[in-house]
Amino acid sequence: MTDKRLTDLELKFMEQEQAIHELSEMVNRQWQEIEQLKRKLTTAHDRILSLEDAQPNGPEDQKPPHY
Repeated sequence: MTDKRLTDLELKFMEQEQAIHELSEMVNRQWQEIEQLKRKLTTAHDRILSLEDAQPNGPEDQKPPHY
C-alpha cells in the first residue's frame, strides 16, 4: 500500500469517526428532549384528567335554572 493511499484511508477514518461522534451527540440531545417532552405530556394529561374530574358530569349534576 502506498503512503498516499494509507494517508487517504486514515483521513477518511478520522472524518467518519468525527461524524459518528457528532451523530452520537445529536442522538443524545434528542433523547433528552424526548424525555422532557414525555414528562410535559404526562403532566398535561394528569392536569386534563383532574380538570375533567372537577367538572360536573352532565345535566343531572346541574340545578335547574329556577333553583
